[in-house]
Amino acid sequence: MRSAVYSIIAALLAYQFYALGPLIQRAVTVLGVFRSYPAGDIGTTQQVTSIPDTTHCEDLHHHVPSGLLFTACEDDPSTRFQWFPPLGNLDNPKLAAESRGSIHVIDPKGLESRRLKFENFDGAFITHGIDVIDDPELPTGQAVYIFAINHLPDPTPTAEGEEAKARSQIELFHHKIGTNTIRHIRSVWHPLIRTPNDVYATSPTSVYATNDHYYTGHSIMRMLEDVYYGAKWTDTVHIKLDSLSPVKTSDAGLSASVALAGVHNNNGLGHGRTEDEILIAQAASGTLHIAQLPPKGSSNYNITILDTLEVDSVVDNPSYFKDPLATGPSDDRSGFLLPGISKAATLAETSKDPAGKDPVKVFYTKPSAGVKAQQWETRVIFEDDSSRIRSASAAVLISLGKSKARLFVTGFVSANVIALDADL
Repeated sequence: MRSAVYSIIAALLAYQFYALGPLIQRAVTVLGVFRSYPAGDIGTTQQVTSIPDTTHCEDLHHHVPSGLLFTACEDDPSTRFQWFPPLGNLDNPKLAAESRGSIHVIDPKGLESRRLKFENFDGAFITHGIDVIDDPELPTGQAVYIFAINHLPDPTPTAEGEEAKARSQIELFHHKIGTNTIRHIRSVWHPLIRTPNDVYATSPTSVYATNDHYYTGHSIMRMLEDVYYGAKWTDTVHIKLDSLSPVKTSDAGLSASVALAGVHNNNGLGHGRTEDEILIAQAASGTLHIAQLPPKGSSNYNITILDTLEVDSVVDNPSYFKDPLATGPSDDRSGFLLPGISKAATLAETSKDPAGKDPVKVFYTKPSAGVKAQQWETRVIFEDDSSRIRSASAAVLISLGKSKARLFVTGFVSANVIALDADL
């Protein structure tokens, strides 16, 4: 009888290993558990330029009509390691309440950064993901609306010994291209905005936001979320503003709904090849979802996943590079950029260490030419052992001519945005 029970237990364990084995192997690869550096010659000969005054800028967007880059930077290098809810850093809410990051405009030719001066905005600003869209009321390229995540500490008092909490929200700004100011329109908060990571705007009154975790702070369950790919507990929510008129509170004049549920470690968002294509990164899964928004005028805001790509490292904010010189499929260098840290297994140790190391990879992937069915060619376009840039959470390409482009990379704990020339 006992042997029969043992046999059943052994069979169950064998089945569990069979079922979970591929997931475990995939997690070990993506998180870089056994990855070591130097990893080879990739990127070691590329000359890198660091752009001054771009400290801890998590996201980066190329506004094609103006030719400028936009980013939100923490500016103070000490803040991230004491308060950054996406990494579970909740040690110093007092510092967070007094911290004030900023929106920067980067000239991709002169490689200079310019901080914009806030108007009508006096509070703390703990930066993360952003999105930039044209002002539809003005000619293209004259002004933009910018949505930006702001990880404020929860003002509700906590009991002694209790971990601090965040009350993150979204800020909406307006900026006229060429000026040195940025005007705050309103703050946006809703109970569905729990652990926001990135935003994707479809208009000045319509925005999607990802929640990257179900659990907050440092806990076993939060760690489980990252490493167990079956923990599909995060979502993307849609927020609709009634208007752009002033409001008394951040939760006034809006509605929200879940647009995509059941996603593992939902993270960065990016604009795709068409107006209705949205790129969604599952960070710890090393996965990019290519998805579709509902048609304009639809009664819902649901997102539909159409295709999925996987790489062997963590991925963060995806972006799409459209080749302006392409004449047809045979010479089209258009593709997706997938940046991320390549040794995420040590992030729990390095996330609070100003001297820590967070190696990076940036993948470049494009459709295979001459293939009828959708297939992808993926390669590492930049890799670093953390000596030239620490962490990579966003990357964009700007064309320099046929098969040449300038690559910009930034990270949530990078000292500077970097620029380098890349072959496509």
